[in-house]
Amino acid sequence: MSRFRAIWQASLNATKKGLSSASLEITDAGKGLKGVFSGNLSLDVIPGAKWTISRSGFCGMRSRKFNGFIDLDPFDTVAMKIKGDGRCYISTIYTENWVNSPGQQEDNSWQAFVFVPKDNWYIAKIPLAQYLPTWRGSVIDAEMEMNPSRVVGMSLSVNAEGGVPGARTGPGDFKMEIDWIKGLRTQ
Repeated sequence: MSRFRAIWQASLNATKKGLSSASLEITDAGKGLKGVFSGNLSLDVIPGAKWTISRSGFCGMRSRKFNGFIDLDPFDTVAMKIKGDGRCYISTIYTENWVNSPGQQEDNSWQAFVFVPKDNWYIAKIPLAQYLPTWRGSVIDAEMEMNPSRVVGMSLSVNAEGGVPGARTGPGDFKMEIDWIKGLRTQ
């Protein structure tokens, strides 16, 4: 098992003129650091915004780009100890851009859903094979393979719409607590 250490920051759809809000609070309860990612998802946009957007209602927290790479090659799963609100969140792994366009500034992104049960600590285990290649939130329909030895960052995000059946959806408050994120070998 390997624990990921990174500096995280919150992001939201305000960059696209949306009205969602989010914060990321890092606390130390004497047993180590814990993150609390919370806010409010809004489908509204700033009145009179000059940009037309097709999606609103999303927030995320993203690590700063790692200094070097995290090598997930020895692992087959990303595990997270989390407590939430019954929403479905999106786990994203960013890898060095070698799949589509080497030399571009944007890294490759690989996403998987993670359902966060309400009010109880839960260890979510996401096999690396479940992460799908994406481009700006949309799945790329192509045969691609992640290079787990060249991870440059990670993120967790939440959308007002979509996710797994039975998960809470829609605009409104959200809250997810993160105790840890680790690489895990299950086989």
